[in-house]
This record gives sequence, structure tokens and C-alpha cells, in this order.
Amino acid sequence: MLDVSGYEITPVEKDILDHPLVGGIILFSRNYHDQKQLRELVKELRKNARNDVLIAVDHEGGRVQRFREGFSAIPAMGALCIEEAKVTENVRNQAKTFGWLMAAELLAFDIDISFAPVLDIHGVSDVIGDRSFHQNPEKIVLLASAFIEGMHSAGMKCTGKHFPGHGNVKEDSHIALPVDKRSKDEIFQLDMEIFSKLQGQGMLDAVMPAHVIYPAVDDLPAGFSEIWVNQILRQQLGFNGVVFTDDLSMQGAAHLGSFTERAKAGLRAGCDMTLVCNHPKGAAEVLDGLPTDYAPTGRVKAMRKGAFSDFTSLKKTEQYQQAIRLLGKFSEN
Repeated sequence: MLDVSGYEITPVEKDILDHPLVGGIILFSRNYHDQKQLRELVKELRKNARNDVLIAVDHEGGRVQRFREGFSAIPAMGALCIEEAKVTENVRNQAKTFGWLMAAELLAFDIDISFAPVLDIHGVSDVIGDRSFHQNPEKIVLLASAFIEGMHSAGMKCTGKHFPGHGNVKEDSHIALPVDKRSKDEIFQLDMEIFSKLQGQGMLDAVMPAHVIYPAVDDLPAGFSEIWVNQILRQQLGFNGVVFTDDLSMQGAAHLGSFTERAKAGLRAGCDMTLVCNHPKGAAEVLDGLPTDYAPTGRVKAMRKGAFSDFTSLKKTEQYQQAIRLLGKFSEN
């Protein structure tokens, strides 16, 4: 999965999209000017790609929402249930509605997935912070499951991140290599319990591992570790969905070596798709360095959206109007 540089596809990017290894595109704020332009960009991406590409975006809500003007301002998930408040049915309904609204708006522009929800604990990590639903794992499960129900009802698959948990390390894996020095028991009983319970409920379609090292389990970051991906996630938890690496250009992946070596490490660990963002040279290196006969798994293909309505039609529906009213009331509070 790669990115593109702006509002339109360049001639060089058209050539890259025709490469047999390109299976997905992730969009950023720099790719959004207005809704008409976004609709045309997605159309051109699909037209010029050799493969049936998966189009993704980070659109969690709060400070991580790539498209703003014309889209609903989804709140940060940490705003849903503050401190010791109970997770009431009303709060779960809010989470479900916002999950549906986020997904429905993106689907209306032919975007397959948002990399959401964040399942990390709101702990010491500044880069996670209020992107997390809560400090309490049980409440995270209650809120996240409702949010995922909303995504699913709109027709979008979910991606839980960052397995097995990024919330209890201070460093930001975008600019550093975090090391979580806690015991295996503490990690499994606290952070990973969220993924375990949601997987047990059959909620998770995809998972994105953290660029974090957990020395009590392995010396490699989770997304490059066969122990974490194959043994624990696949075998122990019984997860059979998609595993995306986090962005290979992040500092948390740099010590694996070249971009090609990082990609090979992720695939070898059991990941289905690697992400190379904001680094065109690194992306080109991966495309040149991996065997061209690598084929996406059926799991990746299953992440594609189903039927969807255009945005004009969506806005006329009663469900959309109810969601907007709920969002307005939430914002007022």
C-alpha cells in the first residue's frame, strides 16, 4: 500500500499504479481539497491501477481525521466516556452512530476502509492520548465493539490498532523505537486482552501491529515478529483476518534495514500487506526489491467495501440525518 503526492495523480504515479505489487493506496490530508476533487482522485486511482486496489485513509475522528471541509467532525474517541463514568447504552449508541457516520461518509466517496478503531489503552503515550477510547480495557471493549458495529452496518471493515498495545510506552514510533519493558503477563492481561476479547466476539476484520518492541516476548517490533503475528495473533487468538504493517517509513521500523528488508520482514512475520507512506524512494525500492509474483491474499480482497451510496443520496437518508443531530448534541455538550 502506497500513497500519492497531491490532489491529482502525476504521470510517474500512473506508472507506479500499474506495478503488479501495488495493492492499495492510502490517502492523506494533502490529497483532499474538496469533495468533487476527492471523488475524481479516487476514480482516477481505480482507473489507473493494475490491481483492484484497496483505498484507505486514517479517519479516526478527533485530531486524526484527514478530510475536514464537507465531512462530519467525528469526535476523538476519548471524549465518549470520561474517567469513571459508566458505559451506558446511550454512550454505546453514540459510539455506534459515530462509527457508522465515519464509515458511511467515506464509503460514499468509494473509499474502502478507515484504519480504525484505535484499541490502545489511554496510558502514558502522547501519540495515542485521546485517540484511545479509555484507560480501562473493559470499557474500551464495550465502546470499540459498538463503534465497529456501526462501521459494519455501514458496510466497512474495521482495522484494530496497534496490536498488542501502544498505550503504555511514552515514545512515539513515528520518530523513535519504543520499548515496552513490562512483563509478558502484564501485557497479555491488560493491553492484549482488548484484542483477545474483540477477536473472541468475531469483531475484528484486520489488525495493525505496533512498531513497538516487547522484550519479554521478542526482540523484534510486533509487526515484524513471527512470534507476535503468527504464533500469538494467528494461532493463539485464532485471528484469520488481514494484518497490515504500520508505515515502514516510521522510525520504529528503521532498524530493520532498507525498505525492502523492512517489507520482507513484515511479510515473513505473517503480515498480508505492507504500508510505505511519505517516502517515494522507499516505495520504489520495495517495488523493485520484492518478487513481482507476490499475490495479495483473499483476506485482503475481502476488505473491499460492498455497495455504497453517493454522498448526495446518503445525506437524504433518515439515518444520516439522525446521526448528524446526535453529533450536534454531542458537540454542544
